[in-house]
Amino acid sequence: MSAALRRRGPDGEGLYKDDLARLAHRRLSIIDLGGGAQPMSTPDGRRTVVTNGEIYNFVELRARLEALGHRFATRSDTEVILHAHAQWGNDCVQYLDGMFAFALWDRETRELLLARDRFGKKPLYYRRTADGIAFASTLTALLAHPSVPRAIDDDALAEYLALDYVVAPRTIITGVNKLPAAHALVVSAKGDRETPYWQLKVGGGKPVDVDELQARLAAAVKKRLVSDVPLGVLLSGGIDSSLVTAFAARERAGIHTFSVRFSDPSFDESSYARDVAAHLGTTHHEADIDVSTAAKIATDLGEILDEPIGDASIVPTTLLSRFVREHVTVALGGDGGDELFAGYPTYVAHQLASALGPLRMLAPAAHKLAGLLPVSHDNFSFDFKVKKLLLGLDAPRDVRNAVWLGATPKPLVDELLGGDHDVYAAARARYADGRGSHLERVLYQDIGLYMCHGVLAKVDRASMSTALEVRAPLLDTAFAEYAASLPVTDKLHHTTGKHALKQLAYRYLPKHIVERPKKGFGMPVGKWLRGELADLAHDALLGGGRYTRLNKPTVERLVREHADGRADHRQRLWTLLVFELWRQRNKL
Repeated sequence: MSAALRRRGPDGEGLYKDDLARLAHRRLSIIDLGGGAQPMSTPDGRRTVVTNGEIYNFVELRARLEALGHRFATRSDTEVILHAHAQWGNDCVQYLDGMFAFALWDRETRELLLARDRFGKKPLYYRRTADGIAFASTLTALLAHPSVPRAIDDDALAEYLALDYVVAPRTIITGVNKLPAAHALVVSAKGDRETPYWQLKVGGGKPVDVDELQARLAAAVKKRLVSDVPLGVLLSGGIDSSLVTAFAARERAGIHTFSVRFSDPSFDESSYARDVAAHLGTTHHEADIDVSTAAKIATDLGEILDEPIGDASIVPTTLLSRFVREHVTVALGGDGGDELFAGYPTYVAHQLASALGPLRMLAPAAHKLAGLLPVSHDNFSFDFKVKKLLLGLDAPRDVRNAVWLGATPKPLVDELLGGDHDVYAAARARYADGRGSHLERVLYQDIGLYMCHGVLAKVDRASMSTALEVRAPLLDTAFAEYAASLPVTDKLHHTTGKHALKQLAYRYLPKHIVERPKKGFGMPVGKWLRGELADLAHDALLGGGRYTRLNKPTVERLVREHADGRADHRQRLWTLLVFELWRQRNKL
């Protein structure tokens, strides 16, 4: 299991064992390079911890604990977890601010504490076995345990095909769970206790104070610049990453920024990134992404992806991560801005859907007209947007967002797998758990589903596959709580998303950057599936090693219609391809 984590932690390996527990750790050295080795134990040997990630408030928390009489032996943020547990027991997780997954074994109480950060930036998988529990940072590592089954859960596969990801606590493997974000699990002979320790509240706050927004973002970025190894910023040229870059450049001179350049102009954002870098005076680096490079990364997805994720931007994110890792070990990114400030085009579409409600009886005719539109594989092409919009208009309000963001409509999922699969159960539950207006519930839904299981999982797998740590200042607890509380009108102002964030951005960024249309970090997968990736897709989806539970005639039809240009099946074919590459790589 430890060997399976080598790519995530290439700098060191440690093992702890006693009569009941085994803890293994692979280290990526970031803070206290000499003194932060793990597993780490208290001097009396009672508590031992292994952790993945960073505790950003460890300096303040350490000072607080020292005032309470605790004495520290290292400068590591990991040691703070041990002393926090000694002080507050299993409630210690409420005091930790960061991106983390950790396991803490208390030899005296014979309790194991598993915990995951508030937004789920770091993964934690587990499986109850006949004589205990097995757990790991990745599903791949957990599958190395002899007591973990190697059977695919077809209900989870159906959810993946529809949403592009599998929602915690379920995983793609039968009997294996993901610990949900902001949850802690206590395991002992008395039984298991899994509880949430935090919940983000969307809406209900006062109108934005831009000075307050600025102060909170400045503090969030400053905390994430603490590192004993080289650090840079992932700069796409969008508002989120550009603002993070602006605040990082204020704190640290000579900051390095990184972006990728596409040959396809409908996907390329490199000119915006160059403009921001020039405006802020950063040392900027660019990597070219071409078809041959992308095809090579695509063939490696079975190894890069620990669990299938259908977001095609995993390819450029992996390429960028490999390029960045040649220069630095830690990078800041802009993840979280779209979900906190209503930056996706889907939020405008929700307003449009409400306005068009009385006209839903015209939907059948609209679908027929949309079918006559010429197929384009450009980024956010007109026919792609129209057909997606119509699919969502047919859906109930609580699942409409999942339909728009997902890959495969439910009828097609059922045709592919047979049966009647409730692929939107998690979307309905998250929507029902939200509060406030429809749009506030959708934002809450996106934060807990699309962002957690899609965006953050993608960034973690892509970056950690090359041992790069990516930090997200916009998901700092204090900043995110303030941003989430803002009224919807401070986020989506008429048809303009990120309204509040743009008010702050005008202070630091050129006007054309703030007002540029959103493009998204995508990949021309539609074109490549008809060209350079066609053979890879054909072999994986239709070859002798394919997953036989998938209806072959349906898959053949999708491949044929896309190849002939009669339909745009880019999302559903890519999702199928990623699943097959992952399954075949793991021999499942």
